Amino acid sequence: MEITIKGDKQFDDIPSLKTKALRINLNENIYGTFAEIGAGQETCRHFFRAGGASGTIAKAMSAYDKDFSDAIYGAEDDGRYVTEARLRKMLIHEMNLMEKRITRDKHPDKIFFTYANTVATIDFAKQFKGHGWVGIKYQVEASGDYNEIILHLRFKETDARLQQETLGILGTNLIYGAFYKYNEPKKLLRYLYDHLDKDQLEIDTINFSGPVFKNVDNRLMSLQLVKNGMTDAVMFGPDGTNVLPAKMFYKKNILALRGSFRPVTKVNMAMYEKSYEMFIKENKVKKENTMVVFEITLSNLRAEGEIDEQDFIDRADLLCSLGQSVMISNFQEYYKVVEYFSNYTKARMGLAMGVSNLVDIFDEKYYRHISGGILEAFGKLFFKDLKVYLYPMLDAETGELITSENLKVYPRMKELYKFFKYNGKVIDISDYDESIMNIFSREILQMITNGERGWEDMVPEGTAELIKDYRLFGYSRKPLILNRKRKK
Repeated sequence: MEITIKGDKQFDDIPSLKTKALRINLNENIYGTFAEIGAGQETCRHFFRAGGASGTIAKAMSAYDKDFSDAIYGAEDDGRYVTEARLRKMLIHEMNLMEKRITRDKHPDKIFFTYANTVATIDFAKQFKGHGWVGIKYQVEASGDYNEIILHLRFKETDARLQQETLGILGTNLIYGAFYKYNEPKKLLRYLYDHLDKDQLEIDTINFSGPVFKNVDNRLMSLQLVKNGMTDAVMFGPDGTNVLPAKMFYKKNILALRGSFRPVTKVNMAMYEKSYEMFIKENKVKKENTMVVFEITLSNLRAEGEIDEQDFIDRADLLCSLGQSVMISNFQEYYKVVEYFSNYTKARMGLAMGVSNLVDIFDEKYYRHISGGILEAFGKLFFKDLKVYLYPMLDAETGELITSENLKVYPRMKELYKFFKYNGKVIDISDYDESIMNIFSREILQMITNGERGWEDMVPEGTAELIKDYRLFGYSRKPLILNRKRKK
């Protein structure tokens, strides 16, 4: 019996990497292959060193040469090698070989797996830190259907050897978690950082699929990445699937709208439509190269101090049903959003917002935590090729229409505001619908909660039906259902 002493506290006893690899090696049924491209056999090495690997490893390979890689897995249409498509080809090819070469008649109890990664570590000039795709395709019972976990990572370390070691640790954690933590996907995510620090790598996309993950909503898993500090932002497309932000934003003109969207209103959609019309007419902006994203900050997902995950799904369903892409971020300030976009594009960007949001941007209290204060923040915000498209509002007391010409910022900020206004960084959306200006999300939400009528005319067409049919935002006291199918 384990000895305990009065005063001991409960804590997670994290197995060592050797213990993780050895537990898998000592299981006589787990059997698979390792295919690692770009950083060497870093993951497989942990299993060789742990001992007993002959009962686990069917094959370990690294098709490092591009011609060899193409000969084995086929060439990609875009000619790239560190892509999700390449990783999936690797997993499928290697698993097909497993099934072909290890017969079920001879090994009826074998549980097959294939682990693969394709990565690019830091370049010689140390300007590009590197990134990669990592995945595992595996069974949890003999002859059972296959499950998959596929993720994208970005290295933060500035040394190739350290990045290789980090990749090996992550791969070992992934394989161990896939077999022994698959029943708790949220914990599995956290366990990926066992023996790692968040300063070493960022995981910005992950997708679970297969029978053991049939009840997993990958959008919620994306939320966990942001919530746990594994990445600053995640994104998913109009079909509700997770997408890689870098792929969506790369060299694109970006128009972003930030809000709570709880629920999305006619004002939100009018702001999007009118700002989009203006944005694509700008110089340096091409319609076919423009990406529109609705962004929700993590602070807007909190309810009573905790993140309401069901509320997150509700907002996502509505925005996706309207054909929009959604980004969830840790960015509280607007300048951080622009900085994030700037990692992927140097093209012109736009922010669409209401008057109250712009006034808040000019409030110094939001910038006390940075050494350069509001000037540093504004340098990062407006230094880039960015414009703000301002949707007007009606003053609740006077009924006056407030635009960029007559809005009131804090007295000390007046001259700074005039500077950006004079230089064309703030542009009014002149084509507006005055009849919808008194619509606010919080009032619609209160009406829904109280069972009142009339809110249906304040939301975009078809949205009210979704809220009622799927019982979103507390429309009914009946329990909500995860993974519901979106209305066609």
